[in-house]
Amino acid sequence: MKVVILAGGFGTRISEESHLRPKPMIEIGGQPVLWHIMKIYSAYGFHEFIICAGYKQQVIKEYFANYFLHRSDVTFDFSNSGEMTVHSHISEPWKVTVVDTGYTTMTGGRIKRIAPYIGDEAFLLTYGDGVADIRIDEVVKFHKAHKKILTLTTVNPGQRFGVLEVNKEDLVTEFHEKRDSDGYLINGGFMVAEPELFHYIDGDQIFLEKEPLERLAEKGELAAYRHEGFWQCMDTQRDKEKLEMMWNTGAAPWKVW
Repeated sequence: MKVVILAGGFGTRISEESHLRPKPMIEIGGQPVLWHIMKIYSAYGFHEFIICAGYKQQVIKEYFANYFLHRSDVTFDFSNSGEMTVHSHISEPWKVTVVDTGYTTMTGGRIKRIAPYIGDEAFLLTYGDGVADIRIDEVVKFHKAHKKILTLTTVNPGQRFGVLEVNKEDLVTEFHEKRDSDGYLINGGFMVAEPELFHYIDGDQIFLEKEPLERLAEKGELAAYRHEGFWQCMDTQRDKEKLEMMWNTGAAPWKVW
């Protein structure tokens, strides 16, 4: 299965960094969050990626064009016509296709644009800003068992703030810190899709999360794999700092490789 990663948005809620590069290229531990996502999939044997690029797409292309060089020990001999010798290198078993899916194209439209690279086969699909300790093989197994057009992974994002319980007299009856049971389920990405999904997307300005998913749900073609482990979206600077701290302290649950 090929892995499709949505990596073309503006990342407006983390503009401190995204004004320089696409949000998926913001680094955690010296590597883009996109790299972390790819390492998760690769750990389960999925090595072929299609990156749906858009905003500052050249940054993504240049990263992969120079990946081998940047991960290697190299000697540049300027006395010998600038000869370059590679002494050792760290590589990946990856095949990466970066597709410019448009500057202002929405999530559904980006998926529609990469249809020629998928063909008539199921594919994996996720967002370029979320990491998890998810068992990709179990998601695929779940999808095949349910035989629906799309399987998404549900996660509980928790809450950022303390929780208040208020009665009819406007008195606080309970206050407690955030806990998972207070949250609600959202689409955490890490999806599996059949090629029929393309038929539910009409053009560039279609959000995957709107009409396509709503229509699939109405037709009973949208399955939900429940992930109850770690999941974190890098949506804000605060999220980035949280992930950075986890990585630097050796407590990154998504590091399954």
